[in-house]
Amino acid sequence: MAAAHERYDAVIVGAGPFGLLLSTCLARWGYKIKHIDNRPEPTPTGRADGIQPRSLDLLRNMGLKRAIMAHDPAKVYEVAFWDPSKDGIYRTGTWASCPRFIDARYPFTTLLHQGLIERVFIDDMEKNGAKVQRPWTITGFKNDGWDSTYPVEVNLERLDGGVTETVRAKYLFDGEGARSFVRTQLKIPIHHKDPIAHVWGVMDGVVRTDFPDIKMKCTIHSDAGSIMVIPRENNMVRLYIQIASSTDPNWDPRKTATVEEVQTAAKKILKPYYISWDRVEWYSVYPIGQGIAERYTLDERVFMGGDVCHTHSPKAGQGMNTAFLDAQNLAWKIHAVESGFAERSILKSYESERKAIAENLLNFDAAYAKLFSQRLPSAGEVKTANADSPTEENQFVKTFKASCEFTSGYGVAYNENIFNWSPSHPARSDLFLSEAQGTTNLRTGRILSNANVTRVADANVVHLEQEIPLNGSFRIYVFGGKPSLNMQAINDFASNLTKPGSFYTAYLYKDLEAISYHEKHNPHSAFFTLATILNARRSDIEPEKLLPHVLARYRTHIYADDIWDANLPEAKAAAHAKMGFNQDRGAVVIVRPDGYVGCVVRLVEGSGSIDALNEYFGSFVAKQLGRSARKTVGFEERAML
Repeated sequence: MAAAHERYDAVIVGAGPFGLLLSTCLARWGYKIKHIDNRPEPTPTGRADGIQPRSLDLLRNMGLKRAIMAHDPAKVYEVAFWDPSKDGIYRTGTWASCPRFIDARYPFTTLLHQGLIERVFIDDMEKNGAKVQRPWTITGFKNDGWDSTYPVEVNLERLDGGVTETVRAKYLFDGEGARSFVRTQLKIPIHHKDPIAHVWGVMDGVVRTDFPDIKMKCTIHSDAGSIMVIPRENNMVRLYIQIASSTDPNWDPRKTATVEEVQTAAKKILKPYYISWDRVEWYSVYPIGQGIAERYTLDERVFMGGDVCHTHSPKAGQGMNTAFLDAQNLAWKIHAVESGFAERSILKSYESERKAIAENLLNFDAAYAKLFSQRLPSAGEVKTANADSPTEENQFVKTFKASCEFTSGYGVAYNENIFNWSPSHPARSDLFLSEAQGTTNLRTGRILSNANVTRVADANVVHLEQEIPLNGSFRIYVFGGKPSLNMQAINDFASNLTKPGSFYTAYLYKDLEAISYHEKHNPHSAFFTLATILNARRSDIEPEKLLPHVLARYRTHIYADDIWDANLPEAKAAAHAKMGFNQDRGAVVIVRPDGYVGCVVRLVEGSGSIDALNEYFGSFVAKQLGRSARKTVGFEERAML
């Protein structure tokens, strides 16, 4: 008989951005985790450093943004472009890092070295009973089916003592980075977009210089080469400096250079400005290559994410951010399956959603890196038909501007699938709204639009999209319109929501009376949070008198849509209008646990709105819904508080 091995819900390999965010979520949600990393300590300095606006939203939604910002990171609001001139280099213009049309809460890139970011996650994990074991590595694994509940056997070894351990797990998650043991063992190939054509050095340090934009992000092209400038915390600056190109007569993709050689190159590129270094904190050399894994999983038991799946240049600041979203996407889906909420088949959507995003990233990065590495013509070489006409933007600047939405993180758009409603979805009600048909401004598979509203409970003006945290719950936003005109629809919605067989009652807690009076987000079910937004003044909303009981119970998730919006100056209910809803009649928005819109339905009198949502959820939840479902005792009979 086989020896008994310790059992875990998840074994996570690698404590980079993918592994740490995944571990943080699963630890918060009560899963037993074995998390290892082959490094003796967290990243001491260097490596990834840029947190994009969408990722900052995510960190705030997880309650981690404040800890990140406590390190006083640099913030990049603008990017300066510098090009060749007869005297060296000159500034040709600036552009917002996150332009206003993106409507970001945090329209800047946050710069902080990866080690400090890692520590924020590690501290949160430890609060929830998980920790990273170091220095351990994975030496083998197999999904042998010997134990149907814990089908994956994982072999581990401690690197500084030769101790070995074999454990069993429901899942193995690989976040080792580009040199992945797991991916190699699975024989999953990496497909490279283009051959390596450029080698760059990256250097973090404290400098002295008269270069005027040293505190801004800059892209610099000169006759002597190219540099990207990234401001950092603690008076540091990061420089990406071109070392070699395939156009060189002695091209070597494995070429390296000393710190001194790279500093000499930087001095030449920055002329007529000077630069010197007080100290260098970190230095590395890397080739640019875009690669993507053919698969992210083979069996929905062993998963990969982050740099294991996609490699690209670091200059667009996407590596850590893409890894964060890989982990977030996977975490809530694993939770949905393991908690009994959803069918196991939904796990296939991790690869289809995230691989498509990675392919878009690589296409952008290949074009961006190629343009960045090219020598641009100097001012004296540019011939214009009219000396008084403005100089046309070069292709590099055009590419940068066109890609701002994508690089900010707000351009992520998941395709239609079981979670992201479209006309081809199994749910076919006529009440579904869609951007394509012009019936809503919300596109399924994209992030919920930002909106400012007044929280009725305490009169605080809040960010609606941030009010429900990342806790594994679907978010149900009831935009109720004007109460004086729409109360029948609101009451009918609540009445049908609480009927036996609805998607909501199917997943009620078994013992509602045991739930704390103070529970804000999940007083009825671990899988849903309700929020009600009304086209009314805050002073006119008395939840217990105005709203049906099931909505009123969410005391801190009732909002007045009474905040003026400069983008919609004529709107009486700006949040309704921003979503593209009739301000009197409203609609219902279902948002996935990761903040992306799942579906939008009209709010109508009768059972239609709930019937449509039963169809939507019925396409992927584990329980049968509707009239044929097992009878569930209704809300009123259970004396809900």
